Amino acid sequence: MHNLRRVCYRVATLCLGALLLVVTPAVAEPLRVAAASDLRYALDEIIEVYRQTQPGADIEVIYGSSGKMTTQIINGAPYDMFFSADIAYPQKLKRHGLTATEPTVYAIGRIVIWSNSIDASRLTLEDLGSDTVRRIAIAQPAHAPYGRRAREALQSAGVWEAVQEKLVFGENIAHTAQMTRSGAAQVGIIALSLAKFPDLASHAYHLIDQDRHKPLTQGYIVTRRGGEKPGVMAFADFMTTAEAHRIMERYGFVLPGRDK
Repeated sequence: MHNLRRVCYRVATLCLGALLLVVTPAVAEPLRVAAASDLRYALDEIIEVYRQTQPGADIEVIYGSSGKMTTQIINGAPYDMFFSADIAYPQKLKRHGLTATEPTVYAIGRIVIWSNSIDASRLTLEDLGSDTVRRIAIAQPAHAPYGRRAREALQSAGVWEAVQEKLVFGENIAHTAQMTRSGAAQVGIIALSLAKFPDLASHAYHLIDQDRHKPLTQGYIVTRRGGEKPGVMAFADFMTTAEAHRIMERYGFVLPGRDK
C-alpha cells in the first residue's frame, strides 16, 4: 500500500510538471541592439519614448565602436539590430549574408572640437598644432568612424603630423568624450551628439566644417537573427517616426534628405 501511494505521488508530480510546462508562457528574449557610441544619449531617449507606446518592450543596448561590433556580429554575437556610425559596416555584414534588411541610412553625424577647460568655440583645427594645446583626444581610427573623420579633418588642416605626440585615443567616441571631460586630454574631437548632452553642453564647442572630412553616413540593419523577431521590425519602424526624428535632430544629427 505504501509503495502504491509513492507511485501515485510520483505520477501526480510528473503530470503537474507537464501541465506547468504547457500553461507557463515562454519568457521572450529581449531585443538586443548594438549601437555606435555617438548614439548613447539620443538612442536611450528614443527607447524611453518607445516604451511609452510599447510598455512591454524589452530592449538591451550595447554601445561601442562600429568596427569592433561588426567583428562581433561576424563571429556570432547575438545582436538583433546594429546601428553603425559608418554605413560601410552594415554593408559588410550584408556581403557576409548576416542581415535580414538592406543597409539603411538613418543619420549623418558631425564632429566638433570640445574642451571643459578652455573655450573651444574659439579654437580651429589649425590651433591644435600650437604648443598651447598639450593633449588631444580622438577615437581610435582603426575601428571608430569618428576617429577616422577626426584624422581626416586634422590632415585637411595640415596639422596631423604636428599633433602626433599629443594624441590620446579613445576606444570609441563616447570614451573619447569621457577622457576629455575628465581632463585626461585638454581638447577632444568628439561627436556633436555627445557635445549636446546636458552634462557636456555647458561648455562651448567648435563645429568642424563638414568639407574637412568624408561624410559620417550612419546606417543600420536588422541582423539575420533579428529578422526572426517581430518586435525588432516594430522598433525599426519607430526609428522612422517624427518623434524619433525630433530627438535625433535635437542631438545634432542630420536626417537623410534634410539640408546639412
